[in-house]
Parts: sequence; structure tokens; C-alpha cells
Amino acid sequence: MTDLAVPATTRKDWASDQEVRWCPGCGDYSILTAVQLLMPELGAKREDTVFVSGIGCSSRFPYYMNTYGVHSIHGRAPALATGLATARPDLHVWVITGDGDALSIGGNHLLHALRRNVNLTIVLFNNQIYGLTKGQYSPTSETGKVTKSTPFGSVDQPYNPLSLALGAEASFVARTHDMDRKHMMDTLRRAYEHRGASFVEVYQNCNVFNDGAFEAITSKDNRPSMLVPLEHGKPVRFGASNDKGVVIDRYGSAVVVDVAEVGEEALLVHDESRPDPSLAFALSRLSSGPHMPTPIGVFRSVERPDYGSQVQDQLVAASARKGPGDLGALLRSGTTWTVA
Repeated sequence: MTDLAVPATTRKDWASDQEVRWCPGCGDYSILTAVQLLMPELGAKREDTVFVSGIGCSSRFPYYMNTYGVHSIHGRAPALATGLATARPDLHVWVITGDGDALSIGGNHLLHALRRNVNLTIVLFNNQIYGLTKGQYSPTSETGKVTKSTPFGSVDQPYNPLSLALGAEASFVARTHDMDRKHMMDTLRRAYEHRGASFVEVYQNCNVFNDGAFEAITSKDNRPSMLVPLEHGKPVRFGASNDKGVVIDRYGSAVVVDVAEVGEEALLVHDESRPDPSLAFALSRLSSGPHMPTPIGVFRSVERPDYGSQVQDQLVAASARKGPGDLGALLRSGTTWTVA
């Protein structure tokens, strides 16, 4: 329920006066609209909201939100956001990043923010390309990708962002895409409401340098047979006639089956709250790329103490102890001091 003390807002209140400068037709517009429409529904306060970004097309995002914002340096948004969320646990801190920013130079910072369970809502725009620097391959580009920086095709094995997040023990992991605003808003709402590190991958089209990268699964005609909706407590089924399903085989891998052949009782029942992330990890590996049935929705949502709250508890406990220490005096005492 929305706090009655929070004045009602509209999308217009959350939109800044800055000209939105993305390429016409970019999927970033869809994500921006979803967030601006969502914030009033959340009953959020602009003065308690901060968007932190790194470098890339996605990282223009803070300019377009009428909130506090930090446009930081390449890959370091999770590090800056960690400091902010730890010092000010009362704030709602969002991290807006891209597949290059988060998974290349920023990979280490992202991993530690997730494993520490810092109270952040991390939204990764994945377009499988470096858009801002004009079309080089990124850590999520498919093997064989021909770009300006890989004229003979990339030989790299691409990252799976969700597998990475689950391996880091992120307490909330989800995926959505830029062609379904309702699903995006529902997913981002869940991420916002989760206390701890929330990680959301958004399949986002770059219509200039990687147009149609996700069309095989996100186009209106292909969605029924290619998108696998994850719903907590329900068997994992999909297909135009709901005739396909997912089971776990004897090796622990998630595989697609015909429901008529195995029976509904054999299907995997999705449990996003399962403490062990192995089943969520198996679902994240169901698709090797956006050209085969791909799960979307919430993969994992578990409760565990967040980093900022634990640090604040330590500070309160330390301040309650009686003793001769004076941190303020120490910090102002000069460049040297004596340790008794």
C-alpha cells in the first residue's frame, strides 16, 4: 500500500527537463518509459531516489529522471552505489548499466555488489553490442559476431548475465525485455520491493548496431513459442498451445519437452524462493542464446540480510561500547598517531 504521507506523482514528475538523446527507435526509450510510469505506482519519493550509472548508452539514464543521479565512470557504478547505499540505507538506489559497462571493465564490481547483497536495484540493458562507441562486440555478443573490432568474427565465449548473477549468490535475479512494457514494469516492481541486491537483465534492441538481435524470441509472432514464462509455484509451460514444458534431466540440466509425451506431473514446478540456486541456474542455462526457448521472469528471490543493514548494526554496536576511543578526534589529529 502506498504511504499516504507521500504526495501522489505522475510520470511527468519523474521526467527531467533534459532532451532524451538516444537513437530514434532505441529500446532504451521503452525502458525509460516503463521506469517513469512505474515510480508513481510505487509511491516512491524523488528526494529518496538515486540513479547511478557508468558509461554507455544506458548510462545517460540518470539525466532523464527527475531525481538525484550520478553519472560515474566506466564499470564503477556498483562501487559508487555500494558506498551510497551503505551510508544512506534509507535511500532507494538504482544502478543502470549495460552489458559492456557491467560485464567487462565493471565485472568485478558487479560480482561483489551481488555477493554482499547490497541493497541496490541493478538494471542491466543487454543489447549484445557496444553502442556508444559505434558497434564493437561486447561480453554478451555471440561467438562468431562480426563487428568493427572483430572483422573475422568473435572467438570469445559470451557471458550469460543471469548465470553470472546466480553464481555470485544474488538474492534476486530476473529477466525481461523491451517489447513488453507490462512485463518490464512487473519485473522492476518486484526488484524494487526486494531488500538486497536485485539484478534484472533487460533484452534491449540496438536498432543501429545490432538490430533484431532478440527478434527471434521477442517479436509478437514468436513470443508464444519462444518465451518461457516463470511463475512461482506453477509448472514451467509455454508454447502457442501451452504444449511445451521444462523438466530437469538426470544430469540436473533444464530441457524442453512435449507435455503430451512426459505428462504435466513430470514438469519442473518453479520455486523462486528455493535457497539453493541450482535450479534457477539450470533455468538460466536453458537457452544458449536468443534464438531458442528462453525463460523470462523472476528466477530467484530469497531473503537474507543486506550489506548496509549489517554495517549499520555494527556501527550502532560500536558506538554503544564504552571506552577511550574517539574516532572524530583521530581523524582530525594529523598525519601520524601513536597506537598504545
